[in-house]
Amino acid sequence: MNSKLVLQSLTRNHSAIISRSYHLAKNNSRPTLYSKISPLGNSSVSAELDNWVKTGQKVRFPELQRIVFDLRKRRRFTQALEVLEWMSRLSTVVISPAEHAIRLDLIGKVHGFEAAEVYFNNLKDIDKTDKTHGALLNCYARQKQVDKAISHMRKMKELGLATSSLTYNGIMCLYTNIGQHEKVPSVLAEMKSNNISPDNYSYRICISSYGVRSEIDEMEKVLNEMEQQENILVDWNTYTVVANFYIKSGLRDKAIDALKKAEEVLQWKDGTGFNHLISLNAALGNTAEIIRLWNAEKTLCKRCINRDYITVLEALVKVKEIDEAVKILEEWKSCRNNYDFKVPNVIVIGCVEQGMMEKAEAVLRQLMEKGKAVTPNSWATVAKGYLDKDEPAKAFECMKAAVSQYEENKGWKPNPSVITGVLSWLGDEGSAEDARAFVDGLMKVVPVSREMYHALLKAYKRSGKEVESLLSAMEADGIAQNGKTQRILGRKAD
Repeated sequence: MNSKLVLQSLTRNHSAIISRSYHLAKNNSRPTLYSKISPLGNSSVSAELDNWVKTGQKVRFPELQRIVFDLRKRRRFTQALEVLEWMSRLSTVVISPAEHAIRLDLIGKVHGFEAAEVYFNNLKDIDKTDKTHGALLNCYARQKQVDKAISHMRKMKELGLATSSLTYNGIMCLYTNIGQHEKVPSVLAEMKSNNISPDNYSYRICISSYGVRSEIDEMEKVLNEMEQQENILVDWNTYTVVANFYIKSGLRDKAIDALKKAEEVLQWKDGTGFNHLISLNAALGNTAEIIRLWNAEKTLCKRCINRDYITVLEALVKVKEIDEAVKILEEWKSCRNNYDFKVPNVIVIGCVEQGMMEKAEAVLRQLMEKGKAVTPNSWATVAKGYLDKDEPAKAFECMKAAVSQYEENKGWKPNPSVITGVLSWLGDEGSAEDARAFVDGLMKVVPVSREMYHALLKAYKRSGKEVESLLSAMEADGIAQNGKTQRILGRKAD
């Protein structure tokens, strides 16, 4: 299993990176600094902060902290760092070691460990606490700087700062990042020998280190030890990690038991937890559980966000319950969430993968009829499905729709094999008008080619239209005639 994926799985709950904001289409509440910054996407936030002050609004330190916290949750690290840098320029703000540690962590994420080192070295000695040392250690671990991380850990021990589970967790994350999972258990053992109590995350990393190596018995021993600790409540994330390894090992019954335990400790408003349970039940092929958990999530959570809909739709597509997925898509259309094409696109892709091109096309056409944005790539995906089923006329209609969406999706690069298939059909069977219109649109998407002109020449010849203007345009575009061109024209090739 990919080490990066393992670490992502481990940190989902630990770092709370998934935002549960509801993204409502309308917000009638009184504007706040948070409401100004939150919708900015990846744009710079400094101008908005400056403008807030210029208009006579108050800047409250707790609100700035909340903004940084929220931006970090949403993985908008550059903006979070920008807010902290802006804060540091305020004469009224005293930066604590904890804030320095957060800033150092963000510098590492945005600019790399070398920039984090510079920031750390410029700190006053009083600010070089276990928090800032730990933040630098995490920067090394994240970027797989093994020698620097181990050296820094040694220094922290010498200074008496390696006194928390966070420090040892950083080293275990390092070994996970570089795929040396076999070294993780010894770090956990060292923690315990130094009378440092492992936390939930410590145990979860160790559990995964055994799971990724398919050492299920050892994994279970660590889980059992964890369950016996009075100061630790085993959370849903740990049980889902265990369930995932059971599934990969073919231990279905044990996986189901682990998922039941996860649900028992799941906080009733935790949509992220429900999403994990739904996805893992999809891996088990358990349709009834997917639907039950989705209904529970809708009942217990304040609101289901787009990410929740995507998760349940992906689960239903995985178990080939397209009709059930379409029902939930209709629920999504009627909710107040902002429109996001990624939600219906789950069904489009699922239908294509299962050979249900007509249903996929219907979803796209319904969205377009309602003025909703779709992507050219989604149309091209359906077109390829039609070509694979030897239905080129339908593929042409989908590619025509794809090309029409290009102006709003300038970065789209169509699949050359799909273009070839559609042009081939147009040349052999399409009308001259259809061929001309399609090629005119296609020339805005990809460079003009001999293949395009050959399709036009064939369509024009079949329709009895003159082709001299096409040949002149072909020459003007720097495309020389070849043997195939001569054959299309009915001339003897040289």
